[in-house]
Amino acid sequence: MHSLKKISLPALLVATTVFSGSLTVVKSSLADSGVPTVAPSSLKTPIVNKAITESEVLTAQRAWGEALVAISTTYDTQGREAAKALAEKVIDETYSYQLGSVLFKPTLTVAPQTFRTNRAGALAYFVGGDSAFPMDTGFALKGWRKVEIKNAAIFISGNTATTMGNVIFTDKNGKTTTVDKSWQFLKDDSGTLRIILHHSSLPHTGK
Repeated sequence: MHSLKKISLPALLVATTVFSGSLTVVKSSLADSGVPTVAPSSLKTPIVNKAITESEVLTAQRAWGEALVAISTTYDTQGREAAKALAEKVIDETYSYQLGSVLFKPTLTVAPQTFRTNRAGALAYFVGGDSAFPMDTGFALKGWRKVEIKNAAIFISGNTATTMGNVIFTDKNGKTTTVDKSWQFLKDDSGTLRIILHHSSLPHTGK
């Protein structure tokens, strides 16, 4: 009958490192308990979070107002072509026409062009000058100098946010115009909030 020899390795430590994705598992020596431990990885874990915050919504609304004022002042100082170029940039950066149709109902439009689901209709509304939209004189060219937004409510659900309330426009003569306005924003893959719905109308006077 053969006897088993006991092998003692008091000084030997054997370490094996296993990589699984960004996770590093280190197995320790024969002398320890044999339970693997997890070491922090030096690789940055990518995180995709498309949830919208209230702060992002307010920032997007404020940016829209500032852009409208910028188009108006550009028109006053540099003329229509410069204002049109800026309006195109604003539309491309703010609305989601590059992703598809936008549900855009501006304040001062009439049938059969009440609703503007394409980019050309939005541009015509803001700066006019398009024979396909003969009623448009350019809302953004009306001398606006201040835009104030008063939300009645904001509804946020995942990567979309819907707002409803009043927008008060002040022109260069100090005259104000108040409209009822609803926006819906979508956060795109780059993390930018884009307008997918914009509905505006003059308040009902009760008459």
